[in-house]
Amino acid sequence: MATGTGTLYGVGVGPGDPELITVKAFRIMKESPVIAYPRKRKGSKSYAYLIAEQYIDQHEKEMLGLIFPMTKDQAALDREWNHTVQEVYERLAKGLDVAFITEGDPLLYSTFIHMMRLMQEQHPDVKVVSIPGISSVNGVASRLGLPLADGDEHVAIIPATDDKEKMRDALTNHDCVVFIKVAKVIDMMVDLLQELGLADKASVVTKVTSGEEVIWPDVTELKGLELEYLTLMVVRK
Repeated sequence: MATGTGTLYGVGVGPGDPELITVKAFRIMKESPVIAYPRKRKGSKSYAYLIAEQYIDQHEKEMLGLIFPMTKDQAALDREWNHTVQEVYERLAKGLDVAFITEGDPLLYSTFIHMMRLMQEQHPDVKVVSIPGISSVNGVASRLGLPLADGDEHVAIIPATDDKEKMRDALTNHDCVVFIKVAKVIDMMVDLLQELGLADKASVVTKVTSGEEVIWPDVTELKGLELEYLTLMVVRK
């Protein structure tokens, strides 16, 4: 029987291709008795789960599906997050290590960041360890054969929003910009690229490196299309 408090691992499982999981991530998943993963309300598997599942023996592990609230109601957010953190802590308190798997890297725009902060606030006795993963930013550079930055060049990672002037500033002030979460503002972004004469310097990729990857080298084709959430845009001037 395990003794003491277990360790909470944030395990980056990469951008989509299961072969881009690191050796260390593989070992931590193999050694941890509990695998925590984001679960959708309808029960469908999360993207991180789909990437990692071939490496996990589900008969040997407790598969802990966690629902993360998608709401702006702060009271509901606090209540559901506290419940989620408590679910994980119950396992840790029994001395069980928990591997929380997340696509990309655990400390780059990841659900794990909030989990880590709350766990450290509420249960400072818990050891939290992050296992770095290959992000979609690295994945997209590889798939497009595109250097993100060379020499003294500046590269930025920007969550795309409908603030057109902020997006314009990002493009103006950097040599290369990777816009994540671009699907919801794709029409505005294409308009902006055309205004700046940069449309031919941009590419858009959905679910990069995965079996469902789609690459659009001509971004002007995207106006009016509904794109998947896991879509990013790279603009290299």
